[in-house]
Amino acid sequence: MNVKSHSIKESSKAGLPPGTLIHISQNLPAGTLVNRIEYNEKYFKKTENISVDEITYPRPNGIKEWIQIKGLADISQIEKIGTILSVHSLTLEDILNTYLRPKYEHFDDYIYLSLKYLFIRDSEIVEEQISLLVKENLMVSFQENNDDLFGIIEKRLKENIAGRIRSYGTDYLLYAVIDFIVDNYFIVFEYLGEKIDEIEDILIEDPSGDVLDSIYSLKRDLIQLRKIIWPVRDLISGITRNNSAIIKEGTIVFFNDIMDHIISIIDTLETYRDMVSGMREIYLSGISNRMNEVMKVLTIIATIFIPLTFIAGIYGMNFKNMPELEWEMGYFAVLFVMIILGISMFVYFKNKKWM
Repeated sequence: MNVKSHSIKESSKAGLPPGTLIHISQNLPAGTLVNRIEYNEKYFKKTENISVDEITYPRPNGIKEWIQIKGLADISQIEKIGTILSVHSLTLEDILNTYLRPKYEHFDDYIYLSLKYLFIRDSEIVEEQISLLVKENLMVSFQENNDDLFGIIEKRLKENIAGRIRSYGTDYLLYAVIDFIVDNYFIVFEYLGEKIDEIEDILIEDPSGDVLDSIYSLKRDLIQLRKIIWPVRDLISGITRNNSAIIKEGTIVFFNDIMDHIISIIDTLETYRDMVSGMREIYLSGISNRMNEVMKVLTIIATIFIPLTFIAGIYGMNFKNMPELEWEMGYFAVLFVMIILGISMFVYFKNKKWM
């Protein structure tokens, strides 16, 4: 997972009272931009880079709004939005703390949830916290960077005039955003599946120290993904079980569909974790087998030379009464015996398939 060295950590909040607003993130701080999308069944308008002072709630005439907050660096802007929309200070604190696990909270007149958006950048899995605050006919999305993450949903809002996304309330817009985020989890896991296949091929062909590093890197990614994805199941479960008037009965069925997707992703995650653990065992077993092969060859070589060393030791003793020492062909005879003995042992080991 992608972690920046200049991250602001949770320890910076130690000792401060609850509700103190500090932007805590592992990513580069981005300047705060505010966009507004207004829509209903017959109307769509997007206004970019508006002032926070232009935000009003509630809007007349049944206009639904999507306020997009891109970048969390300007804390005063976030605080002002909270004041305009009557958002609890603890909710604002959670929005600015991107180290928190995904969560769902239900208040009197709004619901708040946060989850991680995952994507691939430069062969790395990158995470970005997305916070969503939903009131009647209003959704506010908070993201860490200024990227156009939800362009595809904006396109649906603009072009799909007769679709549910225009006719339903902001609870359906909430569903569309969460569904988009969860769909990106599938893309990330497809990427991980390809990496696992590559590592398995290397393990079979020629395991080395580099592949062990790749296995441990993959294992760390899966541990981090588990921390990100498992809480999403509780988040969706909280939405489907809540009694909030904001989430309409007709939208619950769509959140149940997201729950099915999350369960499928969790199953894939656990399968991948088992596969990576198995790959580590395969690597260690392969290294052990290679070491055993080396030791077997060395043992066979030593075994062949044991009788030859024994013969050489006998005729290397300092005794005078050894008839072979006076024999003119003695040296060649002993050498011949040693060669025949060595070849015979080699052939024997070969026939036994020990070599």
